Amino acid sequence: MSKGVARAAGIMMAAILTSRILGFIRERAVADIFGRSSVTDAFFAAFAIPDLMYYLLVGGALSAAFIPVFTEYLAKGEETEAWYIGSSFLNLIFLLLLGFTILGMIFSPYLAPLVAYNFSGDRLDLLVSLMRIMFPAVFFTALAGLGMGVLYSYKQFGPPAVGPIIYNIAIILATYTLGRIYGVYGMALGVVAGAVGNFLTQFSFARRRNAGYRFKIDLAHPAVRKMFKLMLPSVFGLSIVQLNLLVTQNLASGLPEGSITALRLANRLMQLPLGVFAMAVSTAAFPTMTAQAALAEIAELKKTVSMSLRSIYYITVPAMVGLIIMSEPIVRLLYETGEFTAHDTEVTAGALVFFSFALVSQATLQIVTRVYYSLQDTVTPVKVGLLTFLTNLILNFAFLHFTDLGHKGLALAFSIASFVNMSVMVSILRRRLGGIDGTRIFKSLSKMLAASAVMTAAVLASHSFLAARLDLSSLQARLVETGLPIALGAGLYFLITYALGMEEVKMVLEGFRRRFKRSRS
Repeated sequence: MSKGVARAAGIMMAAILTSRILGFIRERAVADIFGRSSVTDAFFAAFAIPDLMYYLLVGGALSAAFIPVFTEYLAKGEETEAWYIGSSFLNLIFLLLLGFTILGMIFSPYLAPLVAYNFSGDRLDLLVSLMRIMFPAVFFTALAGLGMGVLYSYKQFGPPAVGPIIYNIAIILATYTLGRIYGVYGMALGVVAGAVGNFLTQFSFARRRNAGYRFKIDLAHPAVRKMFKLMLPSVFGLSIVQLNLLVTQNLASGLPEGSITALRLANRLMQLPLGVFAMAVSTAAFPTMTAQAALAEIAELKKTVSMSLRSIYYITVPAMVGLIIMSEPIVRLLYETGEFTAHDTEVTAGALVFFSFALVSQATLQIVTRVYYSLQDTVTPVKVGLLTFLTNLILNFAFLHFTDLGHKGLALAFSIASFVNMSVMVSILRRRLGGIDGTRIFKSLSKMLAASAVMTAAVLASHSFLAARLDLSSLQARLVETGLPIALGAGLYFLITYALGMEEVKMVLEGFRRRFKRSRS
């Protein structure tokens, strides 16, 4: 990994890790106060449509259109022109966000059946009320995302990570204070407050980079038209992904009460290593890949892709194995408190096992998708996304109607579809770039899997020994039951890979070392 990407990834990892830890404290607060119930199902379902708006207008717009074009101008030293075209794009996205937010709040009763068809009566009324609260929250989160896009283009990675920390703290405080008084509405108010805090944080940092922002929209400028040309296929592709999530959630609303919550909590756990490392590396590498593509430095681009993939595999491969074999102890430690029962732990852990199989695929897609966007190709991910959606849809119905997996079948369908998505995207990219150093990647993966096998044996043996001798009703015992085997496994994995002289060990350590050195200076 290049020094610039390693340093940026280290900053992102530290900040995202802090945010994710707070995210788990937030989820534990929800479990403690509300458990796994119809109330939490409604709360999590209420995020679906606003999230769709966010991912389409910000996720697609920034990754596929704004950052590649804006960065291209910065890389060529045309900062004033970059801000001229960026202003037009950002202003238009702001107006679209505002319009969607207002319409979403008005038509929430008609949107609710799209996210939970089986809700009725009080559950449906609660869902509609929460959706109306969530729309403004995601509006401010989306505006924060626009600020992040500007900062990422300047390769500023620390400030964007501060906002999500503020967001999580606000929800935690609201859940334990307002949640006890006003129920789930109090927690929803905390979401709004956190979203506003996130926006103000990003805005304060982004405005310092202002080099010519204007309150105008110039749709005639070629670069602005290029942004929208890149954005539209990406928005369509992301709509397929989000439609897939809506279908999954809808099907879960017809399963036993609490199924939506179990899937949500399990998915959040799977997202931890994905967010802390894979997303950090991909976000840090994206501006570099975009600049390399803009300058036609294909050999350097291939090198960046290869190093990024191998570095994320070094973490996500053992993380995937660990989540599978330690699913129940992890869920018990993090969530089993207050209204969250042992049965809730069992149900959530079952979903976690099947979600975890998608970890490596999802990590790969974090890098590969951004390579396509760096090449300003937003059409290929759309085509592959449609195939993935159809695969997931067929598997969802098959597992629900022909097996007794229940909510676990929905998680398994997600993982299989993710693998199909990854396989097709990588295959096309290899042909596009003339290879991505596949032999080296395969050799590294083989060593990682071998080390993970030894790690698995040690973790299972140590957990079995501890679980038979501890009273797992106490938090301290659960911490020992879960923490010691994981620490033992991680240490053993590191020693084996270090002894094998794997380059990926040095790349990962370099990212952490540079972040630690920066924090002390």
